Amino acid sequence: MSQKSPALRLINDLLADFRDPDFIWQVVALVACLGLAFLVARWWQGRHEEGAGRLSDAGSRLAFPLTGMVLAGLAIATLSGFFHVNLLKLAMPLLGSMALVRGVVFVLRQAFPRATWLTAWERIIAATVWVWLALYITDLAPYVIDAMEEVQFHVGKQHVDLWTVLRGLATIFLTVVFALWIAGVIEAKLMRLHTLDANLRIVGIRVAKAGLTVIAILTSLALVGIDMTALSVFTGALGVGLGLGLQKIASNYVSGFIILLDRSIRIGNIVQVGSDSGEVTQITTRYTVLKHPGGTEFIVPNETLIGTTVQNQTYSNNQLRLTTTIGVAYDTELELAQRLMTEAAAAHPRVLAAPAPKVFLTQFADSSINLELGFWIDDPEEGKGNIVSDVNFAIWEAFKRHGVAIPFPQREVRILNETR
Repeated sequence: MSQKSPALRLINDLLADFRDPDFIWQVVALVACLGLAFLVARWWQGRHEEGAGRLSDAGSRLAFPLTGMVLAGLAIATLSGFFHVNLLKLAMPLLGSMALVRGVVFVLRQAFPRATWLTAWERIIAATVWVWLALYITDLAPYVIDAMEEVQFHVGKQHVDLWTVLRGLATIFLTVVFALWIAGVIEAKLMRLHTLDANLRIVGIRVAKAGLTVIAILTSLALVGIDMTALSVFTGALGVGLGLGLQKIASNYVSGFIILLDRSIRIGNIVQVGSDSGEVTQITTRYTVLKHPGGTEFIVPNETLIGTTVQNQTYSNNQLRLTTTIGVAYDTELELAQRLMTEAAAAHPRVLAAPAPKVFLTQFADSSINLELGFWIDDPEEGKGNIVSDVNFAIWEAFKRHGVAIPFPQREVRILNETR
């Protein structure tokens, strides 16, 4: 190189400063800036508790590097007239890279709150930023960029090189992550609007995520300089795929949005589809999850919910009628049995007073008179079998106290023309 870059000159000047007795003052100034930045960061964390909000959490992560950069800049402006400040000048990009890494990781954690891979990605992002910073300081970055620009290929009619692809991937990654973070902010706002129907909130969240993601990708490609016509082959293949091999997937996605918009099935409803029944715990754009009281979860494609008959037991309200049938002996006082059964049901805290429990005589069977007890609840998500069991136990205890018999089948066998 015929002329040294500013970054490389900074390194050489810093190496020369090691032999200067005034270098100790640069160290003192840098330590003072970092110490004060640390105290400011601790004060910020104490004032804004963890989880108080997205902005306060971001401030807690960025307070130290950003404050350190500001203080280092003030120190450079103040002390440059007294001694060299090359150490402070070198600390500026290092603190900036730390702020960049923490900012990107924060946005990733907000966009993917349940992702466990972020711990490894945080190290990868930090290593990438620091490697690129090292290339920049040593003035090797232009040579690396020139080498990557030599690797060229064509995508359709578009002429691209390796540097353009890598820059495009980095730009797409950052813009999509930022878009997902904005979508997360919108999701938090919508989920707090309890006056808005839950299905409409879910639709708004998914439309926001999809729309922001598409906008981010198109914007990042335009920023890199990639012509959108280069994607014509891909979009054409995607259209053919949707028309042929992805019909079911596309149908399920469209059905999912229909279910969310017409609100025929909501989260918390008790539904039955064929032989599968349970509480609706999740509605996605492709499938709906039904959770059986026994713990089994059924994943039902949305197309099935649109094209078949669905028994929604809590469509208009949450009230649900449960029944239990008990046989009593033929010599039983039916009015007493009826009263004991209705009292046992009414005594349960989950049974509604209106409509009141009622007993029906359903059958004169071979060994008993069958009585059906019907009662209503308004919290079927808490379980149905448990309350039926509680009522049956209460009826059993009441029958024992009042001498009401529950018969069992008996058979009398006669032997005719017995030979000895």
